[in-house]
Amino acid sequence: MESEVSTRQATEHVTLVEFSRPPHNYFDGALIGAIADAYERLERGGSCRAIVLCSEGKHFCAGANFAAENPAEGDLYEQAVRLFAARLPVVAAVQGAAVGGGLGVALSADFRVASPDSRFSANFARLGIHHGFAVTLPLVVGHQRALELLYTGVRLGGEQAHAIGLCDRLVASDRLREQAVALAGEIAASSPLAVRAIRETMRGQLAERVREATAHEADEQAKLFATSDFREGVSAAAERRPPRFTGS
Repeated sequence: MESEVSTRQATEHVTLVEFSRPPHNYFDGALIGAIADAYERLERGGSCRAIVLCSEGKHFCAGANFAAENPAEGDLYEQAVRLFAARLPVVAAVQGAAVGGGLGVALSADFRVASPDSRFSANFARLGIHHGFAVTLPLVVGHQRALELLYTGVRLGGEQAHAIGLCDRLVASDRLREQAVALAGEIAASSPLAVRAIRETMRGQLAERVREATAHEADEQAKLFATSDFREGVSAAAERRPPRFTGS
């Protein structure tokens, strides 16, 4: 698992944390835990003042591979809490798709940099399940917009996402990572003690809120995994067709 998450210095005070499971970069508890481990190592020592979270391949992260596993099993959500508990500011460079739980990974960062080719979707209801890993969505786009995204599972392009604040900067695809590093560099140029203090004040008890929310989300997901609608949602997604839900 160590080889699936790597770190390298981008500038004196900005470090890239890159995860790699291309082409879709599906996650599980082990991968999220490895990202959290990298964050914590950077917090403990060295000169890092801001992190750029990025991934290898065509897509940022397509969430969990529901066709292969039950993401509610294991310690996925326990590891997710660790991402939100990280003390260093994080900028996510989002190429391609950030879908389902992959959107949640992007939302764990303080900021998101995307391109017109990026795609965002909280597609949980279209799979027949309760959302997970998305507690910060209403903080970013507002309660009503979050409801719309969650209820419909609509897919947003980069320009649409930027218009509603889901991504903070929209740049050309070939400059995506460069501009994410530039934004992280702007943050790193401020007093690191001040930034950490401001971040702690602004995020408050976010990690604890995530812990409480994901416990509830896991319970709701466990119920829905046993339904015909979930099986239909996964089948429809794999077959690239509209789902035919029956409410059972």
